[in-house]
Amino acid sequence: MVLIGTESTKGRARKTRIKGEPTEMLWDEFQALERRKRIQLIQELIPIGLMAVAEELEREVAEILEQSEAGPDLSVAKIKRYGSNPGTVRLGDRILPIRVPRLRNNEGEVPLGSYRMLHGHPDLDSESIYRKVSKGVSTRDLEETLRPVTGAIGASKSTISRKTLLETTKRLNELSTRSLTGFELTALFIDGTSFAGDQMIIVLGIDENGRKIVLGFTQASTEASEPIADLLRSFLARGLVLAPRVLACIDGSKGIRKAVKVVFDDRVSVQRCQWHKRENVASYLPKNEQESFKKRIQNAYDRPTYSEAREALAELEMELQSRNQNALRSLQEGQEETLTLHRLGLFSVIGMSFKTTNCIESLNSQAKSFCRRVRHWTDSSQKQRWLASALLDLEPNLHRVRGYQHLSELKQQMMKACKKSKDDLQNKSVIN
Repeated sequence: MVLIGTESTKGRARKTRIKGEPTEMLWDEFQALERRKRIQLIQELIPIGLMAVAEELEREVAEILEQSEAGPDLSVAKIKRYGSNPGTVRLGDRILPIRVPRLRNNEGEVPLGSYRMLHGHPDLDSESIYRKVSKGVSTRDLEETLRPVTGAIGASKSTISRKTLLETTKRLNELSTRSLTGFELTALFIDGTSFAGDQMIIVLGIDENGRKIVLGFTQASTEASEPIADLLRSFLARGLVLAPRVLACIDGSKGIRKAVKVVFDDRVSVQRCQWHKRENVASYLPKNEQESFKKRIQNAYDRPTYSEAREALAELEMELQSRNQNALRSLQEGQEETLTLHRLGLFSVIGMSFKTTNCIESLNSQAKSFCRRVRHWTDSSQKQRWLASALLDLEPNLHRVRGYQHLSELKQQMMKACKKSKDDLQNKSVIN
């Protein structure tokens, strides 16, 4: 098979992306090589692949000519060879130029199906390029990462960028539209993170078996409840099934909490992140006192039972009463929701996973690391495409939450707590 060489125009060579001088090799020449050379070519695969390409094209040409000869004796139906055209085939990561046999009859060109398949599928090529770019290979360096092949056509930066855009667009569409049917939500984490200069709110779902799945994300402020509520409703529209009671692990954002309550109504129990509460309270104190006070708050939260934790926090409240009223109000605000797992009696078995938003913050951190080599962010579309791609790539490697064996017990305890709360409200109504 003869590879296409560089062409020239009047007075100067035309710019070409073909690497090196064209080569030529036939099957008989390959067979005549010594064994060491043949093995070397087999390991490189490209020369063997090109010979196989030539053989496949010639086989189809012979079949078409044979069928034409056996057909009706009409000149219009007779197919004949008509030289060759330049073309390209894809072998692995490489685009290689070849000469494609031409067939014609009186009606025009007769296409070769094998060449159409060998020419390559753009989606597959996009995925191959995306995999390299997402692993940190820049568009400038991608060409150098491919094994040099004499006569191969290099990939331009614009081609690499275009293929990467196609693949990341496909991944964003997959994440935002994939069916959630069959996934019963037992708990979820919601957290806002700064991504490429914008605020992205990501939702991570947990089923009864502790399996994690990225439900989706939206670009909005954590203070605005409407976009978050719309995001949660979209999960339900895509088939998400809610357990009778769902645990929502969130930070102190009022917008996130309002959206959760609006969409899930009385089917949700909120666990406020203890880490965020600790950091917020300590921020009101002098810097030289913050670390020691953080430890005291954490020690209070680490008490195994609700009564013990509440008693330890009450002691801190008494101390802050005279020291710092702002720190006191911060500690008291939403305090009961930071003790939800204590109140359910499950802090000792699932507290490690659900007392903070660490599960989703770890995912956020990995997503940012995934996109660290993107140096130039242009618009919202690019940011969302890359974030979706990162989340989909990271999802298969997410481990089950620690203490997942007790998630069925969590559902039961939340149901009991909900029933008790309704009974208490009913009793108060009767008394009044």
